[in-house]
Amino acid sequence: MWAYTVGFTVLPHVGGFLGWFFNRKEIPVWYEKLKKPSWCPSRKVFPLAWTVLYTGMGYASYLIWNDLGGCSSKAVIPLGLYGAQLALNWAWPPFFFGARNLKMALIDILCLDSLAIGMMCSWYRINKVATLLMVPYLGWLAMATCLTIRIWKDNPEQKPGKSE
Repeated sequence: MWAYTVGFTVLPHVGGFLGWFFNRKEIPVWYEKLKKPSWCPSRKVFPLAWTVLYTGMGYASYLIWNDLGGCSSKAVIPLGLYGAQLALNWAWPPFFFGARNLKMALIDILCLDSLAIGMMCSWYRINKVATLLMVPYLGWLAMATCLTIRIWKDNPEQKPGKSE
């Protein structure tokens, strides 16, 4: 059973690592030049925060999967919401850093917020500990959403053909 625990716990880190790996060069080149609010966390905080959040998220998904007896029909909605929000979580860095598309990153994170809230609501009746493990994630998403909104508003995207 430990293999399932480890697998579920590690899974969110895979997309997080790939998002960092493919976009890591854009951070010093582009991200650092963006206008950001004074309350924007330091770049050093992000890897630590995401390691903690992805670990809690992965273990929580294992608890839900285990309580529902694996991939049963009862697990379709709770784990489907989890998978959908995880996919949107993994999609944000390519939109934001890779494509430098602040509007799509904003749309992505707003949809992600909705799915994360829906997921937590569906999990509450199944396993309260799993739901509580997601609270820090929801808090971080709230901050990240506010940050994405501010960066989008404060850094108008260049229109094709226009120079700075």
